[in-house]
Amino acid sequence: MISKKLHWLKKLGPGLLFAGAAIGVSHLVQSTRAGADFGFGLIWALVLIHLVKYPFFQFGPRYATATGESLLDGYKKLGKGVLLAYFILNLATMFTIQAAVTIVTAGLAANLFGITSNPVIWSIIITLFCVTILIIGRYNLLDKLMKLIVITLTLSTFIALIVAAINSTNTYSYVQIIPKGTVEIGFLIAFLGWMPAPLDVSIWQSLWALEKQKDKSNEFTPKQAIFDFNIGFLSTLVIGIFFVALGAIVMYHSGETFSAGAVQFSEQLITLYTKNLGQEMYIFIAAAAFTTMFSTTLTTLDASPRAMTKAFDLLSQKSYKNMYWFWIGFLSVGTISILVFFQSEMGFLIKIATILSFLTAPFFAIINFILISGKHTPKEWQPSLQLKILSWFGILFLIGFSIWFLYTI
Repeated sequence: MISKKLHWLKKLGPGLLFAGAAIGVSHLVQSTRAGADFGFGLIWALVLIHLVKYPFFQFGPRYATATGESLLDGYKKLGKGVLLAYFILNLATMFTIQAAVTIVTAGLAANLFGITSNPVIWSIIITLFCVTILIIGRYNLLDKLMKLIVITLTLSTFIALIVAAINSTNTYSYVQIIPKGTVEIGFLIAFLGWMPAPLDVSIWQSLWALEKQKDKSNEFTPKQAIFDFNIGFLSTLVIGIFFVALGAIVMYHSGETFSAGAVQFSEQLITLYTKNLGQEMYIFIAAAAFTTMFSTTLTTLDASPRAMTKAFDLLSQKSYKNMYWFWIGFLSVGTISILVFFQSEMGFLIKIATILSFLTAPFFAIINFILISGKHTPKEWQPSLQLKILSWFGILFLIGFSIWFLYTI
């Protein structure tokens, strides 16, 4: 019986990598703040954005396993300009996104492990550690490690939530809130923009699915890939609700103002949780927070270079040896350079990256839908009518939301 359960877990892969990449700043920071500022009032937004983005993320592993190609191969078939647009957009945002997740992870590490409180030094240590993991095991080690990380993350967050609910004597309103005013609307836009992740992560999914197919000991069919993705995607929704609930129970009406600094923010976050839940809960809060951010740092450090390598090969119509390692080195050096020389501008850089990720969501949604519904995908694996209707709704929502975003900034 145990061996069968382990075999089932072994079949999972890219879906949990998606969860590892998605459950990061959007959950630990944004979801917690949503609960702290609005109580349970933004649960509707969390559920809605998952529903809206679901088809376009799912099309990544669906297309890859149905055709044996990544979404980037499909983009090239739709026109070289589509692929070039992705390459430029990813080049413009990859360093800032990596720097953002690394600095938050570094802040948590500084509070958990001591040694030094300098977030740049911790960022270098974490980056080198992640690169070492990828050098030693590449996809296979990443696949296995992410199973352990996501399970640890889920259990530790759930335990912290249960203890918070038991210890709390407050009563809560579950009335859903539509934010009003510039500041509240601005937060809602940021909350939805990176929740559960930017849509270009669907490309990472397709690349990871192809890597999973190389494991001949486990057949990874389109049906299995969709099931695998659903597990990972559901994890991002459930853990998002966990963090909103933790923020609502522990921080709502606390009057706490979070610092913009990574180390200070991490210290405030963990201190506030342990103060309300008890010092004995420190290990669970710390484990939940650190695994949340470390998983994101690790998966993004693998995925962006993997995507840039594939895009570059397709654009140049030539495969270059060790190009993946070139992009990992380039991303690592660029990330550390930003943290060393532009740390004071991180807020502005993250805002720019968020805006670009948010405004390009309709682009990726439309391209992914055209690709999965057209002649390049086998008929039997094209989306059902229900999924097409959900896709049309999602595209209209993302376009409308982008227009609203531009109107309010």
